[in-house]
Amino acid sequence: MRNNFRDSRTKKELHRINDRIRVPEVRLVGDNVEQGIYPTREALRIAQEKELDLVEISPTAAPPVCRIIDYQKFLYQQKKKQKEQKAKAVKIVVKEIRFGPQTDDHDYNFKLKHAKSFLEEGAKVKAYVFFKGRSILFKEQGEVLLLRFANDLEDYAKVEQLPVLEGKRMIIMLAPKKQNTAKKEQAAE
Repeated sequence: MRNNFRDSRTKKELHRINDRIRVPEVRLVGDNVEQGIYPTREALRIAQEKELDLVEISPTAAPPVCRIIDYQKFLYQQKKKQKEQKAKAVKIVVKEIRFGPQTDDHDYNFKLKHAKSFLEEGAKVKAYVFFKGRSILFKEQGEVLLLRFANDLEDYAKVEQLPVLEGKRMIIMLAPKKQNTAKKEQAAE
């Protein structure tokens, strides 16, 4: 129970409000008040008359900037803005395509078609050749296969990472070109 009390106190200390503002004067801004520099007591009196809170918005300014608002409503709006920003953040999807060192043409073309669709959707493609047992002797074939794959996808993707051998895998990373995502967005409209 005690931890909950501490958590709620630290959340409220994000902004100093009302009596917690201990500077001699503040700059008031906002829609519902005459803007200017006021003694802190005067600003508190104005906030109490309006039945709102005096909230310190920018504590590092000289004098600190305060706004007369409903503090709970202010916190709610900030959370809402953060959620919107999080929703707008770009989520990077990485699709994997696995090859063997001696993949035949039919399988190669099938996987190439899938890679094109992934890139058109805006996802990155991580293509790799998996070497089992003694097939590690065919490293060169794996590298040639991945370079051919990157070359065939040249119109759709740019190479982010050239073929690299990591353990039993040789990996190449491909990122979609910008024009493909722009075409997709235009088609959606």
